[in-house]
Amino acid sequence: MRRRHLLAASAAGLLAAPASLRAQGGAGPWPNRPVRIIVPYAPGGTSDIIVRPIAERLERAFGRPFIVDNRAGAGGTVGSAAAAGERPDGHTLVVANTGPLAVAPSLYPNLSYDPARAFAWVAMFGGAPIVCAVKGDGPIRGMDEYLAAAKARPEAVSFGSSGVGSAGHLTGVLFGMETGARMLHIPYRGAGEAQQAVLSGDTTSLWDTSGANAAAIRAGTLRGLAVSSAERVSALPAVPTLKELGWPGVVSTNWFLLAAPAGLDPAIAARLAEAVHGALAEPAIRERLDASGVVSLGQMTAQAIAAFVAEETARWAPVVRASGAKPS
Repeated sequence: MRRRHLLAASAAGLLAAPASLRAQGGAGPWPNRPVRIIVPYAPGGTSDIIVRPIAERLERAFGRPFIVDNRAGAGGTVGSAAAAGERPDGHTLVVANTGPLAVAPSLYPNLSYDPARAFAWVAMFGGAPIVCAVKGDGPIRGMDEYLAAAKARPEAVSFGSSGVGSAGHLTGVLFGMETGARMLHIPYRGAGEAQQAVLSGDTTSLWDTSGANAAAIRAGTLRGLAVSSAERVSALPAVPTLKELGWPGVVSTNWFLLAAPAGLDPAIAARLAEAVHGALAEPAIRERLDASGVVSLGQMTAQAIAAFVAEETARWAPVVRASGAKPS
């Protein structure tokens, strides 16, 4: 008799529990299995630098594995589309950023997801300014020499990025629009590939996130010529900003946030956001991000993130059109 009472009480408690404590479909408390975090870029980029230590903290907070799944392709849209198509039960998350959210609608005419409707916004990680860098022992030593080489003849200077429509690509386009230089863009499948192309001499330069290239610049294998932030980056204090060099129109940040398929229970989103904000406040993680050139953009609510993404989408649309970029 006592056992029946305990079972009834347990069932009643589960039914009364908030949705955040139950996985969608009544399969048990959330999370009831490993949580997958899709990173829509190749390993080694800024997304990885940000999310991997945070995934470790989420594992400790929720008692389940948080597995980082790199799914690169088409400027981040392959992994983003995969995430958008998953069930909104809190067991699939995605690291979303400027490219697949704010740039893709202007770049891909048949985009399989609507960034404004396909995702539930969880938390803002931060932003990484773009750095223009060349080979450390190469002949170009400053931005004036870089511009002179780029103006010598059309496409005399090539630059790599993490892909067509990436923040690095479009910041390079902005620089060309501002200066009248016509450079040759070469898209790669991630920051690591772009960096190796510069180091091997296959590409003159790269325009990519400071976070993915700060270590190589500090080591001297790459030479940072300028960053796209309004102020110098603490991780690269010797690298001037494009603004201070005389190009105030070339200011941009590649931002990163955590999202989930649309329809995620707000209570689950709130628990995740609280855990992410706690992780970002830890001195060890903050120091690691600062050293990688990732700056805080502050805590944002889901509504604030939605407004921010809409503003960025409108901002980059004319640059995409001016670039003449086509999906790769």
